[in-house]
Amino acid sequence: MTARVRRPDLLQRIAAAHSERARASLLRRLRTVESVDGAFIWIDGKRLVNFASNDYLGLAQHAALREALVAAAARWGVGATAAHLLGGHREEHAALEEALARWTGRERALLFSDGWMANLGVVSALLAPDDVCVQDKLSHASLIDAARLAGCELKRYVHADAESARRQLETRPGVAALLASDGVFSMNGDVAPLRALAELCAAEDAVLMIDDAHGLGVLGAEGAGSVAEAELTERDVPILMATLGKALGVAGAFVAGNAGLIDGLVQNARTYIYSTALPPALAAAARAAIDVARFEGWRRDRLARLIAHFRGGAAAFGLAMLDSRTPIQPLMIGASAAALAISAQLEDAGFYVPAIRPPTVPEGKARLRITLTALHSENDVDRLLAALAVLA
Repeated sequence: MTARVRRPDLLQRIAAAHSERARASLLRRLRTVESVDGAFIWIDGKRLVNFASNDYLGLAQHAALREALVAAAARWGVGATAAHLLGGHREEHAALEEALARWTGRERALLFSDGWMANLGVVSALLAPDDVCVQDKLSHASLIDAARLAGCELKRYVHADAESARRQLETRPGVAALLASDGVFSMNGDVAPLRALAELCAAEDAVLMIDDAHGLGVLGAEGAGSVAEAELTERDVPILMATLGKALGVAGAFVAGNAGLIDGLVQNARTYIYSTALPPALAAAARAAIDVARFEGWRRDRLARLIAHFRGGAAAFGLAMLDSRTPIQPLMIGASAAALAISAQLEDAGFYVPAIRPPTVPEGKARLRITLTALHSENDVDRLLAALAVLA
């Protein structure tokens, strides 16, 4: 009789991994925010200036968004109750998709529950196992996982280097190719070389997809994003994805492109087909957010002034900032334990600036990811800079 071989204990394994992360100063900590007021949040009873928010234009608490949400909830209730294709697609969703298409200069747009589902849906619908997906080394985790789940070959190029991307494409001539990149990189704050990537894709017969989660609302005319800022069209960038939970202050995501792309995604994007639709009230709030983002340009102007003010002060204090012209301003620390210690000291001084550590960023490149919003004042920025000058 063959002796029974015991299987590994999965719960024990994940507990061991948890302990190892704690020893390496990599343990993530879930914090509960007790209250929010403008640029301030309350955590553990402490009032902190929030420098970790992606609400770049300060819209999450805007009166117009709240009024739109309440009115739509009164009409539609709090949930869509079904997937889009099974009765969950309401007038609010259709109106939001039309508004997003107009804003981004695309023929059509399609809503997804979040950016992760949008990227997974697009990449898995387009790519087959014999195809190739070429991505920036620092592309968002959702793009990386999307390529892996699609079963295609994933090749990654040197960050923001179009020539490196060209070399990767040239290793797989004659096969269908998707080149995917962030528009604004979430942990570095820099902008992809979009024109160079578009020219490369045109020369190599590849399709370009840009994840503009952190560019929409912030960059370009009327805040239409990094692709608009680069003066690229739907023909140059056939696939545009962006989220509604960053500069628009709501939740959800969309993919925009021509009618053929959107019709294809409706038929083949599993994360769209099999997910409950976004609550109609959130769609109404997002549509209100588009109007504010487009036509209250002073918010972007104010944000640009704060970014310039912060970077000028950081340079004067000799802080090791990464090169970024966006609201994402990373301060390089290096060691995870040191980043955690500085973050804790900043919290004691009244600032919320969480440490970003591996695997979110590479080993030895832990940092403080400082984000600026239109809700901050110059005094907030000056106080943070003074604290950083002492601690970092």
